[in-house]
Amino acid sequence: MTLLDPFAGSGRFWKGNLHTHSTRSDAVRSPADVCALYRENGYDFLALTDHFLARYDFPIVDTREFRTNSFTTLLGAEVHAPATELGDIWHILSVGLPLDFAPTPPEETGPQLAARCSAAGAYVAIAHPGWYGLTVADADSIATADAVEVYNHTSHVRTDRGDGWGLLDALLARGRRLNACATDDAHFKCNDFFGGWVMVKADSLDPEAILAGLKAGRYYSSQGPEIHALEVSRDEVSIACSPASSVMLLGRASVSDVRFGDGLTTVRLPRDALRNSPYGRVVVTDAAGRRAWSNPFWLDA
Repeated sequence: MTLLDPFAGSGRFWKGNLHTHSTRSDAVRSPADVCALYRENGYDFLALTDHFLARYDFPIVDTREFRTNSFTTLLGAEVHAPATELGDIWHILSVGLPLDFAPTPPEETGPQLAARCSAAGAYVAIAHPGWYGLTVADADSIATADAVEVYNHTSHVRTDRGDGWGLLDALLARGRRLNACATDDAHFKCNDFFGGWVMVKADSLDPEAILAGLKAGRYYSSQGPEIHALEVSRDEVSIACSPASSVMLLGRASVSDVRFGDGLTTVRLPRDALRNSPYGRVVVTDAAGRRAWSNPFWLDA
């Protein structure tokens, strides 16, 4: 008896980067160049998310002119407000914002700004928490978040602080039902692009369909491996994937199981491995060490 199939539903998977910058804020490529670069390198969609700050004139960059029949864009921004526990400004990824989204007033806090983005229809992700030392309490205060950025390629390349799974696992253990996302956060000042992306399942490449897939959690994140299917039954978790060297089933704290092999493509792991955890998630690793991550799935679903 199937309890949950995170990959159920119609449509196909579309590859996209949710976090990218341009010359409209602090990157070195123009919006046109950024969109062309991703389009020409096999991406189906891109969100240009420049820093939504007064010094850049609060940009929501209109990339609609760069859409084609085989490539689309989502409008968004990386929004900021004071202040985290460490006294830094917040970094909150917001994909699906309207062009007339109002500038951030001085009195608005990070959680309030995230709530306003969500109310405007955006997919909201807590950006690169490892990079700037975001605490669990900080992250937990963003009540309207859809996801945590669990891999940020720029943060990995430039500071070795690209991972966010520790923080997301801590939130999941508290009962927060959040998804994950991998991104580039490309600024193009070094080789900080094409390192992490999402694969969204949708019936079409229409921006609204992609955004709906993100909001519903119908996607997985990757650095290269593919997850073709993930099925959770009463007895086991079944994974079909591209050739892998390991497939891991993880839950709360040290709850885990793993299979190792040369070119694994189908793996069945016992559901009992998650007996002390309310949720599970899957990690697929290929021979080059690149990973793909499922979103967390909840065992009471």
